[in-house]
Amino acid sequence: MRPLYHPHPDEITVQGVLYALSDPVRVQIFMRLLSADCTKNCTTFMNIAATPLPKSTLSQHFKVLREAGLIQSERRGVELQNRVRCNDIAKKFGPMVKAILEAYQKEHKASARMQRKKTVGNRRGTSASLRLTPSKR
Repeated sequence: MRPLYHPHPDEITVQGVLYALSDPVRVQIFMRLLSADCTKNCTTFMNIAATPLPKSTLSQHFKVLREAGLIQSERRGVELQNRVRCNDIAKKFGPMVKAILEAYQKEHKASARMQRKKTVGNRRGTSASLRLTPSKR
């Protein structure tokens, strides 16, 4: 079996981290791994999106996170167990990754609020578009 690539801390780049965190699914995977007490395998995250993700898609997301240097993966039998490389990230980037995650959470909450408002407005029969009223002659 091919060995997994994990960049040395000196090889972790800002561009790689930003690319890895540019996908909402990868951000959610990373945040859940960050808050986990133990290592997690790929299948733990199958229902992370609105629709279940295929295992191959999840594997690709984990590969991007791993090659960016954000997570460490270890083979255990046929599965890969994943954890966040907290110490390496903190030493290399300080508060940058935390700031990115906080900004994502704020943006995600604001987006969810807007979506709820649209849904409630549509249920009431109103829409966000302008209503045209007939002109009086």
